[in-house]
Amino acid sequence: HKPKQHKSTMDIDRPSVEERNQRYKPGSIKRVKLKNFLTYDDVEFFPGPRLNVVVGPNGTGKSTILCAICLGLGGQPPLLGRADDARLFIKHEKDQATIEIELAPHKSDGPIHILKRVIERDRGSENGNGKGASIYYVNGTKTPLKSIKELVTEKYHINIDNLCTFLPQDKVGNFSGFDKQALLLETEKSLSSSLYETHQQLIKLEKELQSSGNDVKATEEELKTLKKQNERLEREKELMEERQELLERIDLLKKKRAWLLFDQKREEAKEAKEKREELKKQKREAERSVRPIQEEHAEMEGKVTQIQTTTKALEVKGKREKKNHEDCLSKMENHSDGIEREVSEYQSVDAQQRRALKELEKERRRLQDVEAEADDFPSMEDTERTITEAQKELRQLRSALDSSKRSSQDLNKQIESAAENSRRASERLGKMKDEKQHRLQRLFAKNESVKTAYMFIHENRKEFRKPVHGPIAAEVQPKNPLYASYIENHVSQSTWKAFVVECSEDYNYLFREVRQKRKIPINIILVPNGRLEPMTRMYSDQKYSVLKQEHGFVEYLDETFTAIDPIMQALISKHNIDKVLVGGDAVQEALDRKGLENFICAKENGSGLMTACFFYTHRNSSHKYTYSVSRYNGTSGLNTMGISPARVLQSGMDPREKEQLTQTINDARETIERLTPELNNLKEENEKLLSQGKPISLRIKDAKRIKSDYASYKMKLKNQREKVEDAEEVANKDNGREKSKRIAQIKKLIQLSIKSGEDAAKAHSEMMKTLRVLTGVKMSEHGLSECLRKLTDKLSEAQAASAELLNRYKQAEADYNEKKENLRKLLAKAQEIAPREQWHERLDEDDMPSTIEDVDDAMDDAESKVSSITDNPHVMKQYEERKKKIEVLQEKLDTEGGEKDLKKKQLETKRTKWESALQNIVNLVNGKFSTYMKEVGCAGEIRLYTGGNESRENEETENLKYDFKDWGVEIMVKFREASTLQVLSAQTHSGGERSVSTIMYLMGLQNLMSSPFRCVDEINQGLDERNERLVFKRIVNNSTIPVEEGATPNDHCGQYFLITPKLLPNLEGMENEEITVLFVFSGPYNFDNCLDWNVDKFIADKKRI
Repeated sequence: HKPKQHKSTMDIDRPSVEERNQRYKPGSIKRVKLKNFLTYDDVEFFPGPRLNVVVGPNGTGKSTILCAICLGLGGQPPLLGRADDARLFIKHEKDQATIEIELAPHKSDGPIHILKRVIERDRGSENGNGKGASIYYVNGTKTPLKSIKELVTEKYHINIDNLCTFLPQDKVGNFSGFDKQALLLETEKSLSSSLYETHQQLIKLEKELQSSGNDVKATEEELKTLKKQNERLEREKELMEERQELLERIDLLKKKRAWLLFDQKREEAKEAKEKREELKKQKREAERSVRPIQEEHAEMEGKVTQIQTTTKALEVKGKREKKNHEDCLSKMENHSDGIEREVSEYQSVDAQQRRALKELEKERRRLQDVEAEADDFPSMEDTERTITEAQKELRQLRSALDSSKRSSQDLNKQIESAAENSRRASERLGKMKDEKQHRLQRLFAKNESVKTAYMFIHENRKEFRKPVHGPIAAEVQPKNPLYASYIENHVSQSTWKAFVVECSEDYNYLFREVRQKRKIPINIILVPNGRLEPMTRMYSDQKYSVLKQEHGFVEYLDETFTAIDPIMQALISKHNIDKVLVGGDAVQEALDRKGLENFICAKENGSGLMTACFFYTHRNSSHKYTYSVSRYNGTSGLNTMGISPARVLQSGMDPREKEQLTQTINDARETIERLTPELNNLKEENEKLLSQGKPISLRIKDAKRIKSDYASYKMKLKNQREKVEDAEEVANKDNGREKSKRIAQIKKLIQLSIKSGEDAAKAHSEMMKTLRVLTGVKMSEHGLSECLRKLTDKLSEAQAASAELLNRYKQAEADYNEKKENLRKLLAKAQEIAPREQWHERLDEDDMPSTIEDVDDAMDDAESKVSSITDNPHVMKQYEERKKKIEVLQEKLDTEGGEKDLKKKQLETKRTKWESALQNIVNLVNGKFSTYMKEVGCAGEIRLYTGGNESRENEETENLKYDFKDWGVEIMVKFREASTLQVLSAQTHSGGERSVSTIMYLMGLQNLMSSPFRCVDEINQGLDERNERLVFKRIVNNSTIPVEEGATPNDHCGQYFLITPKLLPNLEGMENEEITVLFVFSGPYNFDNCLDWNVDKFIADKKRI
């Protein structure tokens, strides 16, 4: 439901929206909107600026409003005392809850802050307290929790964690159970943060002063001990100093040795440089002697190269002329062969004429044989007539056969279509029967993480020690769809997606591999060994029998479905399904007329009430009733919920679709049975027609064969006649003309042969001339090559000598560079150890050795002495450290007395101001508390407890002693005339007495508090009627005090929330316009729409009555 303000339709005087907004104190709550939060689906309400009375039956969601205020302003679940995880406040079967709170601004035109908190079920750690499950927003902008808390506490001075300001139902008992010290601290926090901080500073200063006296004596003893220890170290200190002098001498000798070594290596480097310069001079002279030989050698190489080029050109020319000579000889031979071939052809002309005449006679005889074959063929007209008549008969048969085949094909198609429909319907019916696969597919479609986890378990079955079951939704088989909706609405969505393991090793493996490594959110339930534990029913057999016979219950929820033992045990342990009843229509009558609520919640031993839960269906509408027992007053509260159809457990098989599929299969079977005989008759008819057509087809085939053979004969006759004509043309050819042609060709070939012989002789002459020139050039080339070889040997010898000098020079240069580099390093090392400008004079003094050998001897002597003195570096360190510590302790002794006096003055200054302010507050609260207690016929006082110390100074320690940590506030009360004032406590006073005292104390503090609003939940429970009326009157008076003259409209004591399940009739003060009443309703008889409820109309109707 969604209660909202409505414009008045009756003549009732109410402030305008603008006037109402001006009366909110900065930080007050103007609007709260909830979605999927505990009992609420979607609600928005608008508290008034002063007293807000939230009324509604138990279990409808009154305290939920306070929970929303606490969590929406950045508070955490432990402050409410209900749960440790924010995700537990999400409505059942929902994945996300939203809280939105609008705070009144500091100025009417100032910025408005709308705080929003979104809690998601799938966020945060699985085993954590849900800290990471929330996202915070300020005016629609994502904001960290730290900024939310700063805005709430620093800007608006709201303290959610202070029980004087925010007192939820589950913390009412805690407040009256505070000791005097805790009550003082809570009071200080609610009134002023500086008051509380000053108190903590006083406790700290007092503790420091009490320990300062012991510190001085301890410092003196420590100083004396350190001085004695340093006296014993004097002799060891002298040896260490002597050893240090020797080490310094060794260091000085090392410096001297470094410079002596540098001087020695510098002389060696000079010698290497001189050797390098001498070899460089010799290398240059050798290079000058090689140059003339190189020039002569290069000139000779040019001559050899030139004559070699000439030789190659002559060789190419000779090869070309030789090839020309050979080509001419080859042409001459070809012409000779042609002459011989033409002469042979001339001689064979007469023989070819005789062969052609013989061939002509042969072809004429073959023509006569072919013409004689025409008598073997019948008349072609008769053959054509036979084919025409047979084809006509065959067409008539084919027409009848085609008609029969079409009918057969139609029947075949109908039968095949029916068979295919039957096959598809059967497959669909088979798939619909697999409930587990259907549920898995639905879960996988909505939850990719469940699918991934399921596939991991399936692929790694061998890694688990025992079977792994799940997800649970796929392992449960409800008896019917109604029971499926009951089970699904009772069990949480996270459980339906959970997997069940049977040992802790499998639990740890699955959690590690899936949750931690793959970052996949997965719910795992451990059922040891997969055993179903023995059930303990909630009701005895006798009471259960009465519930079944008289109140309409049928069975327990765990009996409405089937599942394997591990799954059943997981659901029992997580959701107590073995303690939930299921009933029918008669349950509603039992609720209305037979007092089922009292009977089902009553414990059988008569010791009080117990929780109860059951499902039932009435007039096609299903409901869930849950009775919970308040831990505060022991009364039962009812929470009802409408049951929606199952989604996760819904049956994968639609009965209407199943019936339709079954009908499809039956219809297909009937069609096949009806059409099969017709198809068989058509097949027999087809066979008869085919038998009649076979002889006709044979007649046509024979006639066509004769026709084809006659056509082949005609083609054969034509070809033979053409061959006779060709033979006659060859036999009648002119032989004289052919002979003349052959003689002319022979003459032409003889002329070409003579010309080729002449060309060959000319080419041979040119070839011999070139060969003679080539022979002379090669002889000259041989002489020049011999001269070049001798010059090459001479040049090689000279170059080898020069190369040897070059290598010796390079070695000398490398040796010099190495010595030069070593010298540079030695100089750098000597400069590093002992810079010359700094150590030159000291190293050249008479007491320093002048050679490396003398330096080594002196170093050996010094090192020998050093080794004879045991090295103890800690001696000097200890000596110096103790010396410094002695100086520090001495200084501390001199200054400690002044610091102690300063701290005493600081403590006295802070104490005076703090105690004065605190005593003033206690006096004010005491006056109001005493007055309020008298109004209810009781007596009461508020006292400041100072720890029982009247003496302020201890003479032995000279320390002040206040025991600030023991200070507190005592609530002294007296409820009977004969008794005396006693400190309020749970051991001495009843719950009603504590409630009266608590609320009167809070009323006494109200005008002094800095918080813009206060909340108290069901503090009036346990009060008798008289005290409840007086307490309510006091709450109204204190919360609706008019604004002082001249002040702003919002300058009042602040907003107040009073949560109560009921109000007594005719309460005094209810007519006050500063009171806003928020009604909370929930149940099967609620309004369908919140707009159906009009407060103004209801008040007007009541006035008319």
